[in-house]
Amino acid sequence: MKFQNDKRIVLTLDAGGTNLVFTAIRGNKQILDEVTLPSNADNLDKCLSTIVEGFQQIKRKLKTKPVAISFAFPGPADYPDGIIGELPNLSAFRGGVALGPMLHDKFKLPVFINNDGNLYAYGEAIAGYLPYINDLLAKARSPKRYKNILGLTLGTGFGAGIVNDGNLFVGDNSNAAEIWLLRNKLNPKTNIEAHASIRGVRRVYAREAGIKVEDSPSPKEIFEIGVGKKEGNKDAAIKAYQEMGEAIGDAISNAVTLIDGLVVIGGGLAGASEIFLPHIVKEMNGNFVDTDGKTFRRLVQNVYNLEDETDLEKFLKGGAKEIFVYGSKKKVKYDPEARIGVAISKIGTSKAISIGAYAFALNTLDAR
Repeated sequence: MKFQNDKRIVLTLDAGGTNLVFTAIRGNKQILDEVTLPSNADNLDKCLSTIVEGFQQIKRKLKTKPVAISFAFPGPADYPDGIIGELPNLSAFRGGVALGPMLHDKFKLPVFINNDGNLYAYGEAIAGYLPYINDLLAKARSPKRYKNILGLTLGTGFGAGIVNDGNLFVGDNSNAAEIWLLRNKLNPKTNIEAHASIRGVRRVYAREAGIKVEDSPSPKEIFEIGVGKKEGNKDAAIKAYQEMGEAIGDAISNAVTLIDGLVVIGGGLAGASEIFLPHIVKEMNGNFVDTDGKTFRRLVQNVYNLEDETDLEKFLKGGAKEIFVYGSKKKVKYDPEARIGVAISKIGTSKAISIGAYAFALNTLDAR
């Protein structure tokens, strides 16, 4: 939140296979109406010239010169050097495209590019769920505070980002947090995205309803069927999101074993959390079985559904108590319960990505 009163302006872009959406951020807030232009995904010259034109249109509307350009762009990519690899949704990008250096030459500004999962997690860590939950813990007089977060985006694909104590973890090859490549518990020959995606939800619904995948409703419609707001095969709808939750719960468990932090979920499918989130938490609180047949917890930490009021209350309370310092009458607060929570974004995916892009640029500039 340290940039919420910052007067510096950063140009941002939300790049998709159909449209490119440009705007400007100051003080963690969008300050201009968006400019939306076609991505021209199959024509590199048109795509690059459109990116330049979009930033120029935004820049012309500003009274103050921006300090940087910072945005999310699909991978694979060498993000630190601003070089984009071969993209499935932007077919014109082949053989390595030096997008960052090109924009630097055009605008004479520092250029920062990341993937959307990274910037989403960064935004949630800076101005989203991480400060929100720490504020609730402070109000509950808990000694517990969180510094690490795993941000997940659920939609067309399954993306992720990791923030450790205010620092975005990118990796040596810009390939950290590629959670979509974890093995799928429910079909070990496939990766997790086979269930954790729009196509995964539609496929399971079609299988359970006995229809063709192309005839399957949208995920929003499947959710509405599952909660009784729309006619359809309710059992198939519930099964589609139950399987997604179980598969994702397994993937998150593998991730938080190494990260040990809060988990916050955004993206288009997050709106169906009423159905799938309990299954994620149930899976994470599950057990392993050792070779002697004895069970033991899958995770060291207790996992709470922070969208559930009862779970949230228990999470905030924890096991806090006061203990004496040996050899004195002094007491200190101690919370022995190892715990993490899983929640849905409160600020929204797009806003979190924009704030992440803004903060990443300013943090990097300040560090220089």
